[in-house]
Amino acid sequence: MSTFLGMPTVAPRGVGHLRGDESFPKAARAALADEQLRRNLGHATRTIRAKRAAVVAEVPDWEELRLAGEALKAATMARLPELLAQLEERVTAAGGTVHWARDANEANRIVTGLVRAAGADEVVKVKSMATQEIGLNEALAAEGIAAWETDLAELIVQLGHDKPSHILVPAIHRNRTEIRDIFLREMEDAPPDLTDDPRRLAMAAREHLRRKFLAAKVAVSGANFAVAETGTLAVVESEGNGRMCLTLPRTLITVMGIEKVVPTWTDLEVFLQLLPRSSTGERMNPYTSLWTGVTPGDGPQEFHLVLLDNGRTAVLADEAGRSALHCIRCSACLNVCPVYERTGGHAYGSVYPGPIGAVLSPQLTGVEDNASLPYASSLCGACFDACPVRIDIPSMLVHLRARHVEERRGPSAEAISMAAASWVMSRPGPFRNAERLRRLLPLASPLARGWTASRDLPEPPAQTFREWWRTRNG
Repeated sequence: MSTFLGMPTVAPRGVGHLRGDESFPKAARAALADEQLRRNLGHATRTIRAKRAAVVAEVPDWEELRLAGEALKAATMARLPELLAQLEERVTAAGGTVHWARDANEANRIVTGLVRAAGADEVVKVKSMATQEIGLNEALAAEGIAAWETDLAELIVQLGHDKPSHILVPAIHRNRTEIRDIFLREMEDAPPDLTDDPRRLAMAAREHLRRKFLAAKVAVSGANFAVAETGTLAVVESEGNGRMCLTLPRTLITVMGIEKVVPTWTDLEVFLQLLPRSSTGERMNPYTSLWTGVTPGDGPQEFHLVLLDNGRTAVLADEAGRSALHCIRCSACLNVCPVYERTGGHAYGSVYPGPIGAVLSPQLTGVEDNASLPYASSLCGACFDACPVRIDIPSMLVHLRARHVEERRGPSAEAISMAAASWVMSRPGPFRNAERLRRLLPLASPLARGWTASRDLPEPPAQTFREWWRTRNG
């Protein structure tokens, strides 16, 4: 078993496309100027919010379920090393093989080696945030291995040479006319008379993917949950493509973040009620696939589980931020976030967009690598209200903003200005003089251009309070 369960306090670097850096403000401004993007996002998020609200309202004990989910996740994180060891033992006993990956490079190396060992030069994939996080498709392509996305939205993104913009609906920024054009341009077997009718688009994708399913020797999946007591893995999805990947190829490789483990089979009862209602606005997932090891003559005959750290133990070591690992990837926080709804996921420059991405990405790769993301929020609290496991995202955003300030502490112009302001405001004499000088500030406004670019600078009053008081009292 890997020694990364010792929980280092420094997060290992992920692959480049996980990093948001300082790009959010610039990308957000560009997104706000794209009217088509804003219409697509507004329509999609309003629709999902309405569906979620309707099915949540049907559950009389919804808040109790949220509390239960929060408690189960907190208890799991407290026992994570023990539960992962138990999961490894059960998966191995059921005929599977467990691999431990400290970071993205190690995980990609493991998966690439397994695909080569299976004698394959292509794989079919179930939608997986973990494989996007590590850049698996790019790593496989560099080794001459083609990775075919089989989730419809992921297929649209892949064929469009695009990037996902939503945790659950990766192509949320596209409309159906754009999708038709992508299929006609990139899908060699698309019907030439293809229209933008949703059913026709889905059937074209189905015919295209069926050939991939039947030919593939290897499938790669993520996992929504893993049950420690039995070694069972679970994938929930809406299309059936996951079921095809999980049953037809001879070799199945699952890449799973270590936080996805749950202690017992009965713990799934809570999460399988919370997840579909919060994500797709459904009472239950159309397809819930569970498998334990291998069974001779039935399904994959070789199963590999890659347990991915990639910064998670560092997050776990952060008492104020570890609850980000409770996330079950439902995307409810994205759909209610006023910032995400107007800018979309690409503005975040990260695999994990929206409110949860604004806290998770900085934690996984280091705050300085995603310095702008903790500020990509109005702190309105809608994300906490929507989260099915009650992750207090607003408090974590404030925590990460403070960490960013501490890590950049030094003789910056802002730090010097704030120190000077503190000195002036704590002394009556200098403060009185500053009030008089304040009336001259408009003359010096070019000096404050960086500050006023995103803030209104009010006109100074005709009198200070002290002057008014002296006049009033003679």
